Amino acid sequence: MRQFAVIGSGPAGFYTVEALAKAYAGTARIDLIDRLPVPYGLIRFGVAPDHQSIKAVSRRYDKVAEEDTVRFVGNVSVGSNVTIAELRTLYDAVILATGAPRDRALGIPGEELPGVVGSAAFVGWYNGHPDFADLDPLLDGASAAIIGNGNVALDVARILSKTRAEFGGSDIVDHALDALEGSAIRTITLVGRRGPHQIAMTPKELGELGHLEAAVPHADPADFPDPAADAALDPGVRKSVVHLRDFATPHDAKKKRIEFDFFAKPVRIEGDGRAERLIVERTSLDAAGASVGTGETYAIPASLVVSCIGYSTPPIDGVRYDEAGGRFANDAGKIEDGLFAVGWARRGPSGTIGTNRPDGYEVADLVAVAFAPGSDGGKAGGDGLDALLASRKVRSTSFADWRRIEAAETEAARDGAPRAKMVRHEDWLKTLS
Repeated sequence: MRQFAVIGSGPAGFYTVEALAKAYAGTARIDLIDRLPVPYGLIRFGVAPDHQSIKAVSRRYDKVAEEDTVRFVGNVSVGSNVTIAELRTLYDAVILATGAPRDRALGIPGEELPGVVGSAAFVGWYNGHPDFADLDPLLDGASAAIIGNGNVALDVARILSKTRAEFGGSDIVDHALDALEGSAIRTITLVGRRGPHQIAMTPKELGELGHLEAAVPHADPADFPDPAADAALDPGVRKSVVHLRDFATPHDAKKKRIEFDFFAKPVRIEGDGRAERLIVERTSLDAAGASVGTGETYAIPASLVVSCIGYSTPPIDGVRYDEAGGRFANDAGKIEDGLFAVGWARRGPSGTIGTNRPDGYEVADLVAVAFAPGSDGGKAGGDGLDALLASRKVRSTSFADWRRIEAAETEAARDGAPRAKMVRHEDWLKTLS
């Protein structure tokens, strides 16, 4: 019987476990280890709370977790509770599926000011991640700036714009819902270095901005090329640009306004003891389509600045790391013999949730070649891990424990919400005591 450990229970971790279970057909035991007591990673803490249809993919993961040869081992932190070196002595292979939960730095003066937050922190705050439960973002000013032209930036803009009623049926956490209802923000500016043709926003997410109760999106008609140029775009981008062009036509005024500020490069954040304005440099595109500064600068009022420019994977002691790529150093998923990486920990933060499926299957194939199904490496696996954790008085959680937590959250849900998320380790563990 082969023994495998997958570290991280987000999409990449679950798809990898699914692939390993199929490849080994009952001849391998697989432990899915996570530092949080609850599973799903990005699905629970990264997908917008008002996108419940996307979160429904967790039902597929439930089937994976119900395999007889699969265990969820939550509340176990790799690095503090157990090391990579120790795991490698217990398992034939260790696969890192830790994602990229760390915000990339802006690298501009003023980013340390109060009021400046990264999207991992802000999204984690409204999604109930325990690391960010006490974030308390500054929502007392009239203006916010969101740096980035991808779907995460759109999520942040939409969440800042919605009324309390529009969150019906979502699983946004109560502390964020209350804070957002009392927010003074009325103007939200989305800042991008390049133009409408270079966005990484998908049509569905852009289209949602046009149906908000209290906010209206607006784009400057001068930022668009001739409409004939749209024909050369990828079909998905072309659909997105259709939405943006619609935003450039006059619409009825509403209480809030979402401004698209294209061709703007952030150069610094200013303020007296907190963020008050974002200084940007006007850009243009060179022949290769890259943004270049023009030397013209101007200020965007912003008492809240949310950076949505990407993420990186935190290093782990004993694992080779690619600083430039913000991921583990690997060759097609292999770090070294018996140690692999999948998902964003392998590729960097790119692709959709579904992109992780073929990625997980590719790495599972590498594992199956290195450790032939039907063979036995003589490793202690989960039994050894359990003994080690017991000696350190670490209380791990199982998938059955998660079901108890899920039931408690569902029971506590407000009207229309699928659950009332618990946001702290002690609350989760108290449910199990």
